[in-house]
Amino acid sequence: MPRLPYTRLAPEAYRQLNALSGHLKTTSLGEGLLHLIYLRVSQINGCPYCVDLHWRDADALGEDHRKLNGVVIWRDTPFFSDRERAALAWAETVTVLKDQQVPVEEFEHARLQFSDVELTELTFAIAAINAWNRLAIAFHAVPVAVTAAAGAAA
Repeated sequence: MPRLPYTRLAPEAYRQLNALSGHLKTTSLGEGLLHLIYLRVSQINGCPYCVDLHWRDADALGEDHRKLNGVVIWRDTPFFSDRERAALAWAETVTVLKDQQVPVEEFEHARLQFSDVELTELTFAIAAINAWNRLAIAFHAVPVAVTAAAGAAA
C-alpha cells in the first residue's frame, strides 16, 4: 500500500506522465528496448515496484529470461545487441549524471546506434522512468506479493 494514493491525488499529472509513457511505446525504439531501459534505470534507482513491473512486462513480450536477469550485469554478458548496449550505457549515464555532466564520448557512442530523433526519444524514456521511480519510491509503491494460492502450489 503506497504512503499516499498519488495517482488519485494528482490525477492530471499522473495522466500526463502516463501519456508520455504511452507515446514512447509508439516510437521506433520498440517496447522490448524500452523495458530493458526501464528495468536497468529502475535497478540503478532501487525501485522495487518498477523493477518487478518492467521485468514482467518484458517477459510478457517474450524477452529471454537470461537477458532480463543479465540486465544488471549487461556489460559482462553476451545477451545484448550493440544497439541495446548503447541504450543501456546511455540510460546509465543520463540517470547517474556524474558531476552533472554527460560526457561527449557517451553521447557520440549513443549516436552510433541511434538517429537524432531516436536518441531524443530514448532520453525522454529515461527521464520518464526516472520520474516514475521517484514517485514509486517516495510513496512506497511495492510489488504485489505472490498470492498464497500460488505459493501453496510450489
